[in-house]
Amino acid sequence: GPYAMRIWVNPDRLASLGVTVSDITNAVKAQNKVNPAGQIGGEPVPKGQQFTYNVRAPGRLPTAEEFGEIVVRATSDGQILRLKDVAKIELGSQYYSYLARLGVGGEGKPSQSAALIALYLTPGSNALQTRAAVLKLMDEAKGRFPQGLDYITALDTTLAVSAGIHEIYKTLVEALILVIIVVYIFLQGWRATLIPLLAVPVSLIGTFVVFPMLGFSINTLSLFGLVLAIGLVVDDAIVVVEAVEHHIEHGLSPHDAALKAMEEVSGPVIAIGLILAAVFIPTAFVPGITGQLYKQFAVTIAISVLFSAFNALTLSPALSALLLKPRKPARGPLGMFFRWFNKSFGVATDGYVNVCRFLIHKALLAFVGLAVLVVGAGYFGKRIPQSFLPDEDQGYLYGGLQLPNASSLQRTSEAAREVEKIMMDTPGVQYVSTVVGYSLLSGVNATYSAFFFISLKPWEERKTPETSYEGIKRHLQQALARDPSGIAFSFPPPAIPGVGTSGGATFILEDRSGQGIEFLAKNARIFWEESRKRPELAGVLSTALLNVPQVGVKVDNAKAMTQQIELSELYQTVQTFMGGSLVNYFNRFGLQWQVYVQADGDFRTQAENLGKFYVRNKAGDMVPLSTLTSVYPRIGPEFIMRYNLYNCVQINASAAPGYSSAQVMAALEDVFHKTMPHEMGFDYMGMSYQEQKAAQGVSPGVIFGLAFFVVFLIMAAQYESWTLPFSVLLGVPIAVFGAFFALYFRHLENNVYAQIGLVMLIGLSAKNAILIVEFAKLEYDSGKPLLEASLAGARLRLRPILMTAFAFILGCVPLYTATGAGGISRQVLGTAVIGGMLASTIIAIFFVPVSFDVVEKFGALFERKKEQQPQPQPVAAGSVDGGHD
Repeated sequence: GPYAMRIWVNPDRLASLGVTVSDITNAVKAQNKVNPAGQIGGEPVPKGQQFTYNVRAPGRLPTAEEFGEIVVRATSDGQILRLKDVAKIELGSQYYSYLARLGVGGEGKPSQSAALIALYLTPGSNALQTRAAVLKLMDEAKGRFPQGLDYITALDTTLAVSAGIHEIYKTLVEALILVIIVVYIFLQGWRATLIPLLAVPVSLIGTFVVFPMLGFSINTLSLFGLVLAIGLVVDDAIVVVEAVEHHIEHGLSPHDAALKAMEEVSGPVIAIGLILAAVFIPTAFVPGITGQLYKQFAVTIAISVLFSAFNALTLSPALSALLLKPRKPARGPLGMFFRWFNKSFGVATDGYVNVCRFLIHKALLAFVGLAVLVVGAGYFGKRIPQSFLPDEDQGYLYGGLQLPNASSLQRTSEAAREVEKIMMDTPGVQYVSTVVGYSLLSGVNATYSAFFFISLKPWEERKTPETSYEGIKRHLQQALARDPSGIAFSFPPPAIPGVGTSGGATFILEDRSGQGIEFLAKNARIFWEESRKRPELAGVLSTALLNVPQVGVKVDNAKAMTQQIELSELYQTVQTFMGGSLVNYFNRFGLQWQVYVQADGDFRTQAENLGKFYVRNKAGDMVPLSTLTSVYPRIGPEFIMRYNLYNCVQINASAAPGYSSAQVMAALEDVFHKTMPHEMGFDYMGMSYQEQKAAQGVSPGVIFGLAFFVVFLIMAAQYESWTLPFSVLLGVPIAVFGAFFALYFRHLENNVYAQIGLVMLIGLSAKNAILIVEFAKLEYDSGKPLLEASLAGARLRLRPILMTAFAFILGCVPLYTATGAGGISRQVLGTAVIGGMLASTIIAIFFVPVSFDVVEKFGALFERKKEQQPQPQPVAAGSVDGGHD
């Protein structure tokens, strides 16, 4: 902590010399202060003054030796009592209520004393830039350190950010490679493959150009969007190239083939671009922290998709006309593979069309199957744990230690060493930073609390199950539970740094009737004991210190006043001796520091020491405090926490394996309703508060419904039909089924990232259906029978559907298999969209021709009924049946 001039007085020496605390403090105030003296010869002065001199008087004292020379008392016979005669003076610390240490994991050495410096960002600052500037400054300062002194960055929360961004860049490259492979296999030529790939830099660069206009930065969320965009932005160009090649194979020149293809696919490209961009419109208006999470992700994808559509309508057809040529059969092993692939694909296409023909004839059976999938989506959706944000491996954990109330700092320090040893011996732990005398959860200094920052080794060094994030958490929970000295525990940091102090749930138990601390303490104990029995909760911790052993001091006011002792003097003496009092300030090292007076440590070890302190009455006699005060043991709160003006207790609960944060919060609320009287209430704080607000605000179901509705309106406007969009959007429940099934199968949670994926699946599922429906509609309007038109759309558009779908799916595989920093978020998002797209590609494409056939028949039937309705006949003038002439 900061420096301070410490004056440790000897109460026995003061009493024997007849000196009081006030004498000491008054002497320091008088002789350690700024004393401006003025000038000699300063204007105005008589004419002829030749020199001006500043007058310097003694001011603040800079050293302990000079403080020791302060005169406390001087008598007429020349006897002088100086401060050093009754006190020890030293340049010490302003705070002695806590201490810090640093230990290195895996070395088997005890931790060493350290000075911990915590740095916090100001609003709007860039964490990575700030980190670089701080490390540069520390490296420059290191050259001036005394011998044997060094610094270590024991906890760096930006490592998770930089590592996460590195992983996403790696994912971008992997996704691009996989997309290239898929496109090349389907298009079977480097010229044709090059055209869709050019859409990637065009779309991504265009997106980056727009970012500054919107005030966005390149962060984890926007990079998430770009990873998904890689698989999306090639889709439109693939559709164009595939259509151009189809017409080239049928004898048209590349130029004419490009024109013919654009006549066919311009509509689908525009519709797909608008839908994929518009599906995120509702998410941009979600308030709160949820809206911020949605917004950057959504806008990133929307912008990139619009650039992709523009590219497909302009650059892609131009390049197709210039680069594409009639395809020559490939030779060698690659040619054999392509021939096998094309033959297999042809067989699969025939089988697909035959199944579609069967389902069209058995439409009722198809819709029964669709209903089963809808029920299945609901079944799996209800069984997936709900949460707000996942518990990510951020590269560090927190730990805590709680000793019996009123334990000394020394005792807590020794117990903390045992906890440090457990932590440092845990595989995967790199550093353990300890603060004894402080609790992060309550934010209160307490001698019987300790707090630990547990920094983990880099992600690439933690590949085994025991060194994984979950493995380390599990090992620490089991090992610390056996600590006999007190309650030791570990817990994760908040999912978003700065939002709360811990992961899990932060539950605030409130006394809303004002019945007092005893009432609150009693109910807090009941709630804590019942909560620990719940299987959803792995650890339940209370920050309440409501029954702490204390020492009460009772002052006999009447007796003190009878002996002519000022009560303020009496209380000031107790405070100064026992707790220390600030006198004034001194200057050192170019800064201002505080001066404290306090009794030496030997005189503050027992409550009975209070009787050794003396005050002076108005008659000048020394009176011991033992004659004016009495001490007694008592029980009381260390501190009283208030939340929304209510006295309260903070409860921190961690989720047991297999349970989500939503289930933890539900369990805590269930315990509250079963055990607490009506005078009690509850609230949430930190991430739990944000999760509660998100649940009470715009629900994911509403967002999904609005996105669905926006897509429906766009399609209705695009096709000028209220019925045709149904044939496209009936495949969305199948995609939702696939997403929920994949999340359930991988034991992942339905959180914000999964919900983003579900919204995205509306557009992705609609994209597949549009390709079939658009062509089938053109064929039907040109005079083909409805059945043949439906099957023609299915046959002709199967190849681009599979090409675009598998390009997107394989582009998302790196998300599905993600590990390391931010790996859980990427896994959830990748699993949701891959599961949904697989279901949409493998299952929904069989339902689209059926739904198109049924919807068109329904629309035609509706039109016929409308035409068959009798029309009102006009009434001729003069033919109204009236009276006779």
